[in-house]
Amino acid sequence: MDPKKVDEGKMSGDGDIGSVMGFSGFGKKARTFDFDAIFEQTRRTAIERSQRVLEERQKETQMEEEGESSKSVKPSVHSQKEKAASSRAHESESSSGSDSDSDSELIGPPVPPQHAAQEEDDELVGPPLPPGYSGSTAYSDDDDEGDAQDDDDDDNPVKKIPDTHEITLQHGTKTVSALGLDPSGARLVTGGYDYDVRFWDFAGMDQALQAFRSLQPCECHQIKSLQYSITGDVILVVSGNAQAKVLDRDGFNVMECVKGDQYIVDMANTKGHTAMLNCGCWHPKVKEEFMTCSNDGTVRTWDLNSEKKHKSVFKPRSLQGKKVTPTCCTYSRDGKLIAAGCQDGSIQIWDRNLSVHTKFHCRQAHTPGSDTSCLSFSYDGMTLASRGGDDTLKTWDIRNFRKPVNVATGLTNYFSMTDCCFSPDDKLLVTGTSVRKDEGNGKLVFFDRGSFQRVYEIEVTNASVVRCLWHPKLNQIMVGTGNGLAKVYYDPVKSHRGAKLCVVKSQRKEKQAETLTQDYIITPHALPMFREARQRSTRKQLEKDRLDPKKSHKPEPPVSGPGRGGRVAAHGGTLSSFIVKNIALDKTDDSNPREAILRHAKEASENPYWVAPAYTQTQPEPVFAEESEEDEEADKEPEWKKRKI
Repeated sequence: MDPKKVDEGKMSGDGDIGSVMGFSGFGKKARTFDFDAIFEQTRRTAIERSQRVLEERQKETQMEEEGESSKSVKPSVHSQKEKAASSRAHESESSSGSDSDSDSELIGPPVPPQHAAQEEDDELVGPPLPPGYSGSTAYSDDDDEGDAQDDDDDDNPVKKIPDTHEITLQHGTKTVSALGLDPSGARLVTGGYDYDVRFWDFAGMDQALQAFRSLQPCECHQIKSLQYSITGDVILVVSGNAQAKVLDRDGFNVMECVKGDQYIVDMANTKGHTAMLNCGCWHPKVKEEFMTCSNDGTVRTWDLNSEKKHKSVFKPRSLQGKKVTPTCCTYSRDGKLIAAGCQDGSIQIWDRNLSVHTKFHCRQAHTPGSDTSCLSFSYDGMTLASRGGDDTLKTWDIRNFRKPVNVATGLTNYFSMTDCCFSPDDKLLVTGTSVRKDEGNGKLVFFDRGSFQRVYEIEVTNASVVRCLWHPKLNQIMVGTGNGLAKVYYDPVKSHRGAKLCVVKSQRKEKQAETLTQDYIITPHALPMFREARQRSTRKQLEKDRLDPKKSHKPEPPVSGPGRGGRVAAHGGTLSSFIVKNIALDKTDDSNPREAILRHAKEASENPYWVAPAYTQTQPEPVFAEESEEDEEADKEPEWKKRKI
């Protein structure tokens, strides 16, 4: 048998089986690709394309030399290029198909028509230019205009003030004397003359703008200062007493500073302050250190972990070496310096590690006797701003601390904690002004740091502006006023988070929860005699009781006049009024006291009931001596005769 015929029969049988089983495509030879040939073809195509582009550019230059316009040349060039590109594409397809038996096309995009206008470079570099490209001159002009506008915005810091929108937080009715915002800008804490500290959560508030917690950490002492630590987990509370407190984010007590001994002369030998506190702040780098100043004439630093004693003591002194009272204190931005403003008008700065002698000292910084209300370092650490009780705002260069760099006057200040602060970009300086009642509006005034010109102001409310805080991360300004308001100024575009989170939330509807007076078992299929009455809510029961004339009995009005029926008049506040009220004395018919006492004497002697029956067996009968005639005559004699006898 011929072996070729056997092989052909097997192959036909395999083909029939493959077509029946559905894998007739199996057994074909895999397609192969020759990558070296593909790369070589691509390289040749690129070389040819570059040569043709170079030839086209040479033709253009020759035509320009002859005087023909470039506008008439460019369309012809584009059409020639397109034709050439299409012919090259067909050639490459045919050549690649014959060489490698593959369906691969030309690698790389065709040459864009815009490259014909480029005469500067000999080779093509970079992606193709956009279709709307009109030339380098126009583009550079637009770019210059945009850059000029950006430069104008950067050069004008007033445009960065976020004052287009505001929200008002109602702290109370008295002065908001303290503001604190955590480093992330999520929570605001306010304190005032009403002894309250309120916590506000921007992310949790809605348009009702209600505080989520209110407490009185220092009982009946006014809040002087509030500040979050650099980590934002604890709050320093400085009030009118001698002991500062540290609270956590939810208002629970973490630490209370110890009080010093009032009978020790040297304040360095006491463990804590002995008089009212004025100010306090956290260290900007060390999260567990804070500082307080007091009327005992000391500035003390504390460690959060050791509440039994202060860490170090700084004692400001006058020119004569006498004790002076520090009214405000602050750390420098790097935490290496401690500054204090004193009642004698001086500003004294110490090295944090050397508490004996001052490093910088200005004796006549402000008017003696006025309270310097605030000290604030700039973000670069070179400039110190001081807000004085003499209605001035001054800036100082700590490298030359003898004279102020700039002075602004006419800024009324009636509070010992009026703030001043720098803008986040360090180009503006902000402070508030005070007003008397019904004498105008308190303002937030902005000064340019360099020229110290009054560049902008905001009328806040018809009361004094006491506290102001410009948060660098939120770019929002918080203001505390003298009529119990805390205002937040923001810009929807320039500001971030903060007040923007709560103004977009609609106000929640109050749900009137109805509480049942007792547990009620519902038995719908029980017999009537075992079925309980339908339970009523407390609110409905109160409404029903209100309609009942007996249960809603109107209280009797206060008695006017001296009083009657055992009731004393409302104006009686003396001891006698109290006694009369307790014994319920009724003297409406007591015209003769003797008759009132002897009214029941005859009945008591004839029919004894209380005292006499108890002593019937033991009580002796009374025997009275009879009076003689001589005694009667002696009684009738005048008194002067008896004395002679």
